[in-house]
Amino acid sequence: ARSLDKLYNFADCSGLHLIFALNALRRNPNNSWNSSNALSLLKYSASKKYNISWELGNEPNNYRTLIGRSVNGSQLGKDYIQLRSLLQLIRTYSRANLYGPNIGRPRKNVIALLEGFMKVAGSTVDAVTWQHYYIDGRVAKVTDFLKTRLLDTLSDQIRKIQKVVNMYTPGKKIWLEGVGATSSGGMNNLSDSYAAGFLWLNTLGLLASQGIDVVVRHSFLDHGHNHLVDQNFNPLPDYWLSLLYKRLIGPKVLAIHVAGLQRKPRPGRVIRDKLRIYAHCTSYHNHNYVRGSITLYIINLHRSRKKIKLAGTLRDKIVHQYLLQPYGKDGLHSKSVQLNGQPLAMVDDGTLPELKPRPLRAGRTLVIPPLTMSFYVVKNVNALACRYR
Repeated sequence: ARSLDKLYNFADCSGLHLIFALNALRRNPNNSWNSSNALSLLKYSASKKYNISWELGNEPNNYRTLIGRSVNGSQLGKDYIQLRSLLQLIRTYSRANLYGPNIGRPRKNVIALLEGFMKVAGSTVDAVTWQHYYIDGRVAKVTDFLKTRLLDTLSDQIRKIQKVVNMYTPGKKIWLEGVGATSSGGMNNLSDSYAAGFLWLNTLGLLASQGIDVVVRHSFLDHGHNHLVDQNFNPLPDYWLSLLYKRLIGPKVLAIHVAGLQRKPRPGRVIRDKLRIYAHCTSYHNHNYVRGSITLYIINLHRSRKKIKLAGTLRDKIVHQYLLQPYGKDGLHSKSVQLNGQPLAMVDDGTLPELKPRPLRAGRTLVIPPLTMSFYVVKNVNALACRYR
């Protein structure tokens, strides 16, 4: 109870919503879920009137390794139906959201598990959840984070999950509920460094463009090295990247065309873009920009700078640049970043620094430095798609 109190109070104080994953490893002799402990926790939580959403278990494809007993998709579906029934018994949670099954990477056995689950309990969950890790944390090196082949692995996995979900419950929301640069808790000086941001920002852009509208990050603090703040609560590079994303990027995704980027593929050769450009309507919550503004975010994996000219109605607009680069002598390994040349750090324990843009005059060519991530707000475009929610 004390642990739940601390966790809920942290989330509530931070303006966050808590999704609590109940323990699915308590099993009856017939392999069904033993819900007695969960029921005690639900009753306690309800007595405190905690506003919580629920989930059952984590990566059920690994249960054999954890408890020597595997759970198939059909049984997992029955377990979720059992949990939904428990929630409906408790007035506080009769309409609470339920998410799952939080499967791991969609290999053949995991897809079979998901199919069994969706057949039995697809309509029971409010969103289908899964996890993705790019690299085996035990073998990662800094150059791994620059491989376009690695960045592209996510796209194929999204399609596999969508195919199964849409077969049983067309239109059901899909969330990526566990994502990190590396598995096995990550690697010190790698998955908590500037370099890991390339994967993180590309993940956000790719998922948004394919209709996945919620991403849950592993983790905020203290688990492995994929976290957002260090042991002293100082923000790490991915924290600043996430903060800029939340401040500047709205949920509406825009299609873009980049002339001169698509080269003709030669036989036997795959063209993999090292310059990745995504576009959204600028966040409506950012009162520095009027509705109708557009935000581009750009990943340059080239070891040389690239120049981009905005065309059409974007050509004669003022642009605000937010360029993130590593700070200090550690380069891509750095755990500090600079925004438009100014180091980013907390002002004090409770105050974020001002995230100041660099205004670029209308018509100016965007110069993207090598191995960087950047955001560009094109002001006052009055884009029709962005004027209304």
